[in-house]
Amino acid sequence: MSDMPLEATPPESTPPERPTFVTIGLDSHWLRRALVVVFAAVILWQLLQWSWGALAGFAFNILLSFLIAMSFDPLISALVRRGWKRGLATALVLGIVYLLSAGFLVLFGSLFAQQLGQLVSTLPQIITEIVTWLNGTFGLSIDAAAAIEAATLTPEQLGVYASQWQGGILGFLTGVLNIFVNVVIIVIFSFYLAADAPQIRRTIASWMPHSSQRVVITVWDIAIEKAGAFVLSKIILATLASVVYSAFFFFIGVPFWLPMGVFVGFVSQFIPMIGTYIGLAVPIVFTLAVNPLNALWIVIFATAYQQVDTYLLTPRLANKVMSLNSGLSLAAVFIGAALFGPVGAIIGIPLLAIVLAVAETYGRRYDLVPELARPGEYEDPNVTGGQPPVDPTR
Repeated sequence: MSDMPLEATPPESTPPERPTFVTIGLDSHWLRRALVVVFAAVILWQLLQWSWGALAGFAFNILLSFLIAMSFDPLISALVRRGWKRGLATALVLGIVYLLSAGFLVLFGSLFAQQLGQLVSTLPQIITEIVTWLNGTFGLSIDAAAAIEAATLTPEQLGVYASQWQGGILGFLTGVLNIFVNVVIIVIFSFYLAADAPQIRRTIASWMPHSSQRVVITVWDIAIEKAGAFVLSKIILATLASVVYSAFFFFIGVPFWLPMGVFVGFVSQFIPMIGTYIGLAVPIVFTLAVNPLNALWIVIFATAYQQVDTYLLTPRLANKVMSLNSGLSLAAVFIGAALFGPVGAIIGIPLLAIVLAVAETYGRRYDLVPELARPGEYEDPNVTGGQPPVDPTR
C-alpha cells in the first residue's frame, strides 16, 4: 500500500444564478393622462402665440396709454388737491394736451408733410451737392452715385414695397383706418387710466394680501411721482426745444425747417449724451452745401440754447425728478427702438425710470470697501485722505 496522500476531490461548482428579469408595464391610465397633458400644453402654447400675435398691437397701445396717463398724473393730482373732481381734472388736462396736438396738426400738419415729402424727393440732389462740396473742400473722391444708391430707394426696392402694399387704394385706406383706430384707443384708455387711477389701484390691491397691497401702493406712487414727472418734464422740454429750433431755422432760411426743428427738439431731449449732436448733424449737413455760413450759425445758436436748457430750463422743470445714468438711458433708447421702432425709442427711458425707481426703493446698497471708497484709483492717499490698498497676502 502506497504512503502517497490521497488527492482531495474538488467540490462540485455551483452554476451561476440567472438574473431575474423584471417586466415593467405602463399604467394605461397614467399614459393616457400624460398624453392629454402634453397635448393640452402644446395647444395652449399655440393659442398663446396666436393671441400675442393678434393682440401685440393692442397691448402696445395700452402701454402708451398708461405712460400718457402716468405722465400727466402730477398735473391731474395737483388739481384734485385743489378741490377738483378727478374726472373733470383729467378731462381738462388731457383735453388741453389733445387739443394742442390737434391744433398743431391742423396748422402745421400739411406743411410738415409737404416739407417731408420734398425732403425725400430732393434727397438725391442734396446728396450730390453735399458730395461735391466735400470733394472740392477736402480733396476727397467720394462717388456721388454710390452715395445716392446707398441712401435712397432703388426702383427695384420701390417695386417690392409696392407689391407688398396689397389692395392699392384699398390698402391705403385700411392703413389710415388702422391709424385712426389706434389713436382712438390711446385717447380713450389714457383718459380712463388717468381718471380711474385710484379705483384701478384699489381693484388690483384687493386681490392681494395686506403686505403685497403696500408694495402695490409704493410702486404706483413711485411710478407717478418720479417716473411720471420725469416723462412730463421731458415732453415739455422737447416741445419747447422743437418750437425754438424750428423758429430759428425758419429765420435763417434752413431748408425743411419744420421737420428739422421737430427732429432736433425731440432727439436732443430723449436721447441722452449724443442726442444733441445727432439732432444737429442733420440740419448742419443739409445747410453745408447750400450756405455754409448757416451751419456756423446753427452751431453757435445750439451752443447758446444748450446753456439755457442746462442751467435754466432743466433745473426749473426737472428739479424734483429722478436722475438716470446716461449709459443706461442710451441703452434703453436703443433697446426700445429695436423692439418697437421710433416710438419705442421714446418710451424706453420712461420704462427705465420706473424700473430704476422701484429698484432704488426696494434695493439694498452696501458700504464700499476702502479700495473703492477712495476718490481716485491712482491718487495719493495723503492728498485724498484715503487709505492705501490692503495686501490680501499679509
